[in-house]
Amino acid sequence: MTMTLDAPSGVTTENTLVAKPYRWRWPALFVILTGSVMELLDMTVTSIAGPVMRASLGGGTAMIQWLGVAYTLAMVSGLLTGGRLGDIFGRKRMFLIGAIGFVAGSLLCAVAVSPEMIISARVVQGLFGAAMVPQGLGMMKEMFAGKELQSAFGMFGPVMGLAAVGGPILAGWLVDADLFGTGWRMIFLINLPIGALAVLAAVKFLPESRPGGSLTLDIPGALLATTGALLIVFPLVQGREYGWPLWTFAMMAASVVVFGVFAWFEKRKSRRGGDPLVEPGLFRKRSFLAGMATGTIYFAAFSGFGLVFTLYLQLGLGFSPLKAGLTGVPMSLGMIVGMGLVQVVRKHGRKVLHTGALIMAAGVVALLSLLGPETGPWLIAPALLVVGIGSGLIMGPYFEIALSGVEPAEAGSASGALTSLQQVGGALGMALLGTVFFDAGTADPTGAAQRTFWVVAVMVMLTFAVGFLLPKRIRDVESAG
Repeated sequence: MTMTLDAPSGVTTENTLVAKPYRWRWPALFVILTGSVMELLDMTVTSIAGPVMRASLGGGTAMIQWLGVAYTLAMVSGLLTGGRLGDIFGRKRMFLIGAIGFVAGSLLCAVAVSPEMIISARVVQGLFGAAMVPQGLGMMKEMFAGKELQSAFGMFGPVMGLAAVGGPILAGWLVDADLFGTGWRMIFLINLPIGALAVLAAVKFLPESRPGGSLTLDIPGALLATTGALLIVFPLVQGREYGWPLWTFAMMAASVVVFGVFAWFEKRKSRRGGDPLVEPGLFRKRSFLAGMATGTIYFAAFSGFGLVFTLYLQLGLGFSPLKAGLTGVPMSLGMIVGMGLVQVVRKHGRKVLHTGALIMAAGVVALLSLLGPETGPWLIAPALLVVGIGSGLIMGPYFEIALSGVEPAEAGSASGALTSLQQVGGALGMALLGTVFFDAGTADPTGAAQRTFWVVAVMVMLTFAVGFLLPKRIRDVESAG
């Protein structure tokens, strides 16, 4: 869809040339980055603060899993329609709605007094975050062109990397510092001033935009996809506490049926000239299906590993939230190194991803062999660094490789599907590996962590195996045809 800007920036309609770039494009980029960082931080903070939050609010061990899973599932359901809403109602408007709603959700999290309230508030955060984040990329393409656009996109990697490193440390420090007696609640309260400044800056600097065509929302498709994800995640999280009754397995089986109905519905909608969430033709491309399978397994392994690792540090080794956050820094730094290396070896395509999987699996195995009652941050730092480098080598080229077999007309739909799948994989990983960890019993946390990390290693090697179905080389979508 063509978008136009109602600003004296020279960014005009599809039939006119750009006279000059949008005046406030660099301050606008800062606003977009601020929103993305705020969303990313809140995706990770509960992994560090989860045990403390459970001690404060009560609830079972599943409550710790739901803090992340509820947010992620809400993001999935919102991302399926968030970008489309920006096309329909204007990206600046949807960014503001998303940012304001995200801040409101943060306030609800901060004042929560029960597990049910905090989980519901996390859903609110996720939904509005999904309305906010997709708008930024669309506006960047409107405001920048050529080398400036490359520079703008290039800023995302370092900023997101710094957020990945600093997020757990910030969360741990805020919990330990207990500012004004707020304890863990400050990890959400800090969003209020940051979000307020982001909203004010967005009003001033973001370009006004309006849709240049007509689109409709595929609400039934979004509901079917979200229902399918919930049907498999809910029993994985709650099944252990309920003793794995028959209905938990029935729900997981039903999810397969629902996803089948979703695929049928999308195909039918496309044949009738509608606007499906996912172009049905993508499901006939082996490379795209392989990309979906590879991404689901990898992101499940990565997200589940992160959750269980922080739980082990706090519940098993007795680390404070701050110490746990600092202990994970080598892995974040390794990811930055791995993603940097990808820029050098990008031409080798899926071999880069395969190398990353082998390195990550080796790091996980080395880490689990080092776990024990006397384990300290410095002892496991080299293994964590290796895990991070391997993960960066997987994640860095993944989206480009998975999109290499996609036609230009399908690129938007494919990108949205893979981004949503990343969130679904993360939710599945937190649900599955969190359950494996708690099933092993907290009486022997080291044994539970080792058992879980063996599962992670197997999942990473499965990523390696399925990766052979991906295209060998990265092919730019723009030149596909």
